[in-house]
Amino acid sequence: MKIAVLGSGNGGTAVAFDFAYHGYDVFLYDFPEFMENISVISRAGGIESEGALRGFAPVRYAGCEIEKVLDEADITFVVGPSYATKPFAKACVPFLKNGQTVIICPGSCGGSIVFKKALGEDLGSHRFLLAETHTLPYAVRLIEPGKIHVFNKLKGGIFLAGLPSSSGAEILQKVKSVYPGMSLAKNILQTFLQNANPVIHPAIVLMNAALIERTKGDFLFYEEGVTSAVGRLIKAVDEERIAIGRALGLEIIPNTQIGYLQGYQEKENCDYDVLYNKGIGFKGIGSPPTLNHRYLTEDVARGLVLIHGLANKLGVETPVINSIITITSLILMENLFNRSEVRLDEIELKDKSLKSFLKEING
Repeated sequence: MKIAVLGSGNGGTAVAFDFAYHGYDVFLYDFPEFMENISVISRAGGIESEGALRGFAPVRYAGCEIEKVLDEADITFVVGPSYATKPFAKACVPFLKNGQTVIICPGSCGGSIVFKKALGEDLGSHRFLLAETHTLPYAVRLIEPGKIHVFNKLKGGIFLAGLPSSSGAEILQKVKSVYPGMSLAKNILQTFLQNANPVIHPAIVLMNAALIERTKGDFLFYEEGVTSAVGRLIKAVDEERIAIGRALGLEIIPNTQIGYLQGYQEKENCDYDVLYNKGIGFKGIGSPPTLNHRYLTEDVARGLVLIHGLANKLGVETPVINSIITITSLILMENLFNRSEVRLDEIELKDKSLKSFLKEING
């Protein structure tokens, strides 16, 4: 089976390593401006990993020829921050063939919708088999070009939703050999809301803003950055997210439960601060060196802003999330609330009723 991976950052390199290690033919692509990691992998003929995944995995191709990567690919993974989804989709347009399978990993902010719209397809179209995951299946960092450290490969608590939902089961079966703990979500709103990054990262960054600026991130983000007070803030955001899911008829699993399923913690339902500062899956992970980082520029400016817009559409109050957006707006010197309608428009929810939107995505 041929696996195409678009994106050579932390996550893309981990996906490429894992599938290659399982014996699949992996073809890795990125844009020319991100060639450093790709070049090293190409010269080495593969990827080296340490930590939870160990060894060397050969990669058939690593480069910037997207036609070569997509040609007859059985599964294409699009792996990167949410703002990379649309550029990758645009690059795929001339070469993606009818019936090919694409997984946005993770979907983050309605990534499968953004991808499908960029292809010029209606949300209910079955021209391609399209899905998204709610999270990256790894806690991972590139420690040098061509080499990753995997802090945790998630054991369970990983969800995938098809777009439309009716295609999800078929896609899930294609990845079960590498992700046996992956389960089917009800729809892409569940995968969007289950993504924990907007719940966790902004709270920790804001509560450690002075430390990040003073030390340039020279501390352990979870082990040292999360105290009881920080844990209470994360919990409050989590509870608002769960309330939004409830209003949609979706069960959103609290972080303290899903962290146990994923293997980040050894005990279920511990306190939020204990989950992060004691959890085995968070050990050794450093802090971002600056406040101008995806933990704010993506997880707030895209994630929480979209959650805020969805909550408004549902009539669900989110005072804590709104406070985080307000404070982040001051730090980034931009009123991020102004992006709310833009984010809703990106996933085609600005001018649609939830009823018609759910009908389209459920297929």
